Amino acid sequence: MPRIARTLGLAFGLLGGLVASQTPEYAQQYRQRLGGAIDELRRVVERFERDAQAIGQTREGAIGQLDQSREELVRRQGEAMRANVERMARLEQQSRTFQTAGPFRRLAVLAREADPEIARAAYLDYEPAIPVTAEGYAAAAVGFLAGLSIARLLGIPLRRLFFRRRPQVV
Repeated sequence: MPRIARTLGLAFGLLGGLVASQTPEYAQQYRQRLGGAIDELRRVVERFERDAQAIGQTREGAIGQLDQSREELVRRQGEAMRANVERMARLEQQSRTFQTAGPFRRLAVLAREADPEIARAAYLDYEPAIPVTAEGYAAAAVGFLAGLSIARLLGIPLRRLFFRRRPQVV
């Protein structure tokens, strides 16, 4: 039985290492999508600002004008533009945080501040990659140790079940 336990522990460790080694690649793909989302939001907001300037308004003034309209569709467009502006600011801040974070800290930033829409889209399009960075190797090592630890924890009840001390007969 101990040989099986060691083999299972190694398998769990390898699986954990494999899964964890992919987190830096996922983080990179997330950052690429983040940049694309910021670019698109910026394009939408800048067009709105040009339209507002063309009629002698500021961005906030134009949004306020939309908010005060009697037409529900126009009010909804005002709410949507305000949401676009707020999301763009939030994503730009997150991008700056990623740029100043070191390679290992980026994973923590992703875990703490990920935008749900971008994270989901990155996950759906995710393609695994071989980790060839220090960050990838470190993540693989942590995953290996986590998988090995889980296997050992799962093995505790089994060891007690199969290797109970039997009373010695004299």
